[in-house]
Amino acid sequence: MLIIPDLQEYRSTNTPTYKMTHQFPSLSPEQKEELATIAQRIVAPGKGILAADESVGTMGKRLQNINVENTEENRRCFRDLLFSVDPTIAESVGGVIFFHETLYQKSDKGILFPQVVKEKGIVVGIKVDKGTAALNGTDGETTTQGLDGLSERCSQYKKDGCNFAKWRCVLKISDSCPSALAIAENANVLARYASICQQNGLVPIVEPEILPDGEHDLQRCQYVTEKVLAAVYKALSDHHVYLEGTLLKPNMEVAMATVTALRRTVPVSVPGICFLSGGQSEEEASLNLNAINQTPLARPWRLTFSYGRALQASALAVWQGQAGKREAAQEAFCSRAKINGLASKGEYKPTGEADQAATQSLYTASYVY
Repeated sequence: MLIIPDLQEYRSTNTPTYKMTHQFPSLSPEQKEELATIAQRIVAPGKGILAADESVGTMGKRLQNINVENTEENRRCFRDLLFSVDPTIAESVGGVIFFHETLYQKSDKGILFPQVVKEKGIVVGIKVDKGTAALNGTDGETTTQGLDGLSERCSQYKKDGCNFAKWRCVLKISDSCPSALAIAENANVLARYASICQQNGLVPIVEPEILPDGEHDLQRCQYVTEKVLAAVYKALSDHHVYLEGTLLKPNMEVAMATVTALRRTVPVSVPGICFLSGGQSEEEASLNLNAINQTPLARPWRLTFSYGRALQASALAVWQGQAGKREAAQEAFCSRAKINGLASKGEYKPTGEADQAATQSLYTASYVY
């Protein structure tokens, strides 16, 4: 048995002098400060994200639903409608995720969309993954493509005005899924993406989406969510990702189960968690976000939204591709953004007057962007 008569003397003579950090720091203090500042801006109190990063094909399906042809001009017109609303939108929207095509389009006034958004004080983001691909040896599970050339793309996007990025991985629940292989592969892909983004000055949104499809119960969904998130944060740690300069974009379920799963897996150093709507109606997504922010559990992160369908459905339904309905569509979009801003603080008080477009399910089986 070792007897230490003077602990202070022992420490001074026996304590190693190495620092408890990884051997090869990947980011400078200045880079870390920039990333943390960007992340905090996006999820400032009452703010969330407009996910306007639908691919050409996905946007075509949205336009088809309102009998509008899927042309580049029509896609531009609708994005212009969203981005050119009153500057007060910045009170509810802290960031906008762009699709590559949209990043280089211009408003009706001839101003590049990133500049239109930035002038309102909103942060510009970009989708950088290249879609899912089959993960061989599994029951229809996938990984996500796009790591090849990602650093060069991120560098160019940064020069073109982007300050954050998004990458979506997809997992499903069944009797045999998600497999350990799918969990590990997608966690590692997300970590590599996040590290590359940070090297190029972009805050990575880490999105391990667990699809709602299936007959599983809430308990199984919570269990899987916890296993997936635990694996993701282990991978992020292994890849030396600076968590203060990241955001998480997960699925959400019943409020108490969601917050419990997050408390068990997500480090408090993550500034914000921006939920995806996962095919919920606009009103349902707002009500669920509100409930999450009213749970009687400590929530050390900002819990807010990163909605695509659940921010645009009413605006699309009003617009119908008609220039004369542009202003009314903008009002519908701003109204829903304001509601979600309140929900992100647990302050939304529904009136029971939500219109049909806001209450219509937006669910699509095995959803792809």
